[in-house]
Amino acid sequence: MPKLIKQRRVVEDSWQTLFLQPGEEPETMIIPPGPVLVPLAVWELQRLELRERNDPVGVWLGPEDEPAVIADDLVYLPVIAVRFPHFKDGRGYSTAALLRRRYGYTGELRAIGDVLRDQMFYLHRVGFDAFEPRADRCIEGALAALDDFSVTYQGAHVQDQPLFRRRAA
Repeated sequence: MPKLIKQRRVVEDSWQTLFLQPGEEPETMIIPPGPVLVPLAVWELQRLELRERNDPVGVWLGPEDEPAVIADDLVYLPVIAVRFPHFKDGRGYSTAALLRRRYGYTGELRAIGDVLRDQMFYLHRVGFDAFEPRADRCIEGALAALDDFSVTYQGAHVQDQPLFRRRAA
């Protein structure tokens, strides 16, 4: 079973992430039993059936996907994953910030794809609480990256107040 970092611990990942295969249509994708993360396109076309399943369902968003599309469905989604196809694509940071701040999402927010150690601290600051680093990377090293800095100046999801406001208090 693959591993991921969740709430600052390395744990077994019981969720299966599904991807559309070439030529496969979102409306005909067969969803296996167990906890699954489906692409946004599948959620949009199979929403009613997926909400009725006995097993939990989450959605993964790509960099081109707008979180506003699932804003009304957040109560049905225990996990939302944001896919980083390349480490240099930072649109997922904005997606996470929108989900947490604008839409009030409180479930698990997971970074998947090309997630590197150097990004972990910053991903956590914008609201990610679960991370699936690339399989060729050391997961323990990625976990340690969450503590790379002890003090930050700017406010963020994990610490709303900037440093000058915290000092004044």
